[in-house]
Amino acid sequence: MAARSPGTALVVGATGISGQTICRRLVDAGWRTYGLSRKTELPVDGVTPVTADLLDADALREALRGTAPDLVFFTAWMMQDSEAENIEVNTATLRNTFDALAPENSVKHVALMTGLKHYLGPFDAYGAAVTAETPFHESEERLDTPNFYYAQEDELFSGAERLGFTWSVHRAHTIFGFAVGNAMNMALTLSVYATLCKETGEPFVFPGSETQWNGLTDVTDADLLAEQMIWAATNENGADEPFNVANGDVFRWRWLWPRIADHFGVEPVGFDTEPRPLATRMDDAPDAWRRIAEKYDLVESDVTRLASWWHTDGDLGRDMECLTDMTKSRKAGFLGFRSTSESFAENLARYRDARIIPR
Repeated sequence: MAARSPGTALVVGATGISGQTICRRLVDAGWRTYGLSRKTELPVDGVTPVTADLLDADALREALRGTAPDLVFFTAWMMQDSEAENIEVNTATLRNTFDALAPENSVKHVALMTGLKHYLGPFDAYGAAVTAETPFHESEERLDTPNFYYAQEDELFSGAERLGFTWSVHRAHTIFGFAVGNAMNMALTLSVYATLCKETGEPFVFPGSETQWNGLTDVTDADLLAEQMIWAATNENGADEPFNVANGDVFRWRWLWPRIADHFGVEPVGFDTEPRPLATRMDDAPDAWRRIAEKYDLVESDVTRLASWWHTDGDLGRDMECLTDMTKSRKAGFLGFRSTSESFAENLARYRDARIIPR
């Protein structure tokens, strides 16, 4: 079966780091692309905005009327105070979307982005009951604990059976990418942190655990994630399967950290005795970043729209090895890969060109 020709696609979560990247790829490939978010304007040219709240079923149905997408890329999620609430809210978003699209019966494939909490457990039981050996494989059994990723998968399977579309699930690791107005991006968070260190003369101190500093890990380039999701949605080998998605190389942070430091001309300092989380060291960051933005004429002076200290702390603070196996994806025909050090450098260059990070 040949790859599906360009038609109409809907990206749910079009303002997120993954959603923005998928939108750019689809537009460049000739797809008529709708981007669903709560915003009336989208950061990617050529995407038609669909403005709606995923939890308002009636408004969502009206907003999606007439879109008739062939493909749906679902990258949106809403963090809640408990995993029970995460499950309730993040399954409702999928269910409401499927219900809104059902009358037109146009959807051929839905690609759902999740992540490695599939193997590591949810926020409130993170790392507490990991049973899989690294590198993680897609065939691992689910953990015996409530997890909104599992609930989302089940909602996806139910929707596929009811509406007759194929599906794919994409389990990404920590994401390096380019996105405006979305802070859950380690590449941008580390770039902001390194810039603050450069301007204040402070050393670039690794914030995470000894395990992360010395152990093997991997990350996911946002463009690679978009490539895999579009590949799965348009090729029969991608149908009805979950796939890990990571760059394909592995590294140790003790190797990558000084290479990141070199881009900013700061002194790299590794793990020493205990983690030094960013969230506890960034009280002065808002004022400092406003001064930096004014000094270098940057487009964003609000550091909270750029950096997510808690999110990066969570990834770098894990006291366990964390990396994924890409064999299944490769055997199915997706052969994309990225160099992690080059991914960081390329995304930093884009942030500098966009005047988000100073040169």
